[in-house]
Amino acid sequence: DESSGYESESAGGERAGAAAGSGTRGRQRRARTAFTSEQVCRLEKTFQRQKYLGSSERRKLAAALQLSEIQIKTWFQNRRMKLKRQI
Repeated sequence: DESSGYESESAGGERAGAAAGSGTRGRQRRARTAFTSEQVCRLEKTFQRQKYLGSSERRKLAAALQLSEIQIKTWFQNRRMKLKRQI
């Protein structure tokens, strides 16, 4: 039962991806990361403690969750934007 942790996940994204793919001249978009529920839970707990991660904290979390540092960085950026929209 894997999920990205975002409610906006839907079949509509496939149509948008197909339309965007036609203009990229053979370059394929990177597949969306499907975070496990354990990964999302750990990310959320870390986010509750601190909204921003330093490079060493990001490296440790990435290793613990078996994700790349870029995935961690992007998740935190997206989560901060989600918090901003909620406020």
